Amino acid sequence: MTYEETIEYLYNSVPMFQKVGAVAYKEGLYNTIKLDEHFGHPHKKYKTIHIAGTNGKGSCSHTIAAILQAAGYKVGLYTSPHLKDFRERIRVNGECISKEYVVDFVRNERDFFEPLHPSFFELTTALAFKYFAECCIDIAVVEVGLGGRLDCTNIITPILSIITNISLDHTQFLGNTLREIASEKAGIIKNGIPIIIGESVEETRPVFTAKAEECGSRITFAEECGEMLAARPAHKGGITYATESFGTFHGELGGIYQKKNTPTVLCAVKKLRELGLKISDTDVHKGFASVSESTGLLGRWQKVNDKPTVICDTGHNVGGWIYLSRQLKAQKCRKMHIVFGMVDDKDVQTVMDLLPKDAAYYFTKADNKRAVDEKEIMRLGSMRHLKGCCYPDVKSAYKEAVKSATEDDFIFVGGSSYIVADFLNDCV
Repeated sequence: MTYEETIEYLYNSVPMFQKVGAVAYKEGLYNTIKLDEHFGHPHKKYKTIHIAGTNGKGSCSHTIAAILQAAGYKVGLYTSPHLKDFRERIRVNGECISKEYVVDFVRNERDFFEPLHPSFFELTTALAFKYFAECCIDIAVVEVGLGGRLDCTNIITPILSIITNISLDHTQFLGNTLREIASEKAGIIKNGIPIIIGESVEETRPVFTAKAEECGSRITFAEECGEMLAARPAHKGGITYATESFGTFHGELGGIYQKKNTPTVLCAVKKLRELGLKISDTDVHKGFASVSESTGLLGRWQKVNDKPTVICDTGHNVGGWIYLSRQLKAQKCRKMHIVFGMVDDKDVQTVMDLLPKDAAYYFTKADNKRAVDEKEIMRLGSMRHLKGCCYPDVKSAYKEAVKSATEDDFIFVGGSSYIVADFLNDCV
């Protein structure tokens, strides 16, 4: 098979949450353990850092990887979902896994894994862990796929665990309250392994504290460390941070929600130093300043054009849109244009309550079975006095937004990771 045929086989032969949603979710670690045994427990051949959370885990994972790369470590990075190419999920020092490796893995191993009927994520995780071992990496930054306790990445024993935050998302799997969701994500806390909590609230803090005590794990709440003294938008984009221990430096990522992620990353660096990793302040500065270049991160308040300014962002739930809505409302422009769509397992109505009222809307849907129909999105928008038209795909919606905009306008593309994926694939 060619690479393209192999990817199509993976998409169509194993259930993929990104494509079909809930039917792809498999509770339990049976398949993961069987795959891990078959490949000789590859994740035990290198150190790992495990990162869970509702929002921010992707940005934190990529930033920590960038810092470790700047420090001279050979770093594996496993994240999801991808936006342009499947291979984005599995990187070593920023370089995607090769097409040839993916093809060979499927060709050589399908006789073993097909009878297991693994999910797409179970198989991808096995592929990543095997690849990292064969690349002889020093350390892998592993992002949880969904939840934590029963996520197939949870077979690892990391040197450090991180939970960025908790908000209501994937409630059909993780629970209907913050406490229930926190309990699932707290499942990544391991015996004696330090745990960092990025953000907590009254409902979630006791859950994390109790689990850490049960496991004999030292817990750190990043919000209480006082590491970040100030954060202000930089003139040429990004954010300038003033910190207690690391001095003043520039962060490339410009979303205002990064102000919540940064204390988590800095606490992680301090803990990694305590664990014996050699990371200088210069490494931290370099990592923050070059996250996208170093790791290939896409879709986090990503600017793709000037005149008009065009930004895309993968924020897709209420927790993310609380910050995105503030940042959109703060933009100084002649007129704002928003290309918007969502998928059906999100709190669409609450997100749409947060959208700016004075923008021109281009309601659309991603090329995904879970996408909410553009006519329904427009109907919900009209109920909130959001003015615009609907378009059958992201490409046509964005084309109309560009046609309608002047050089002094602002275009935003988002509402779903899949909207951004279609945008980056078809429009950029």
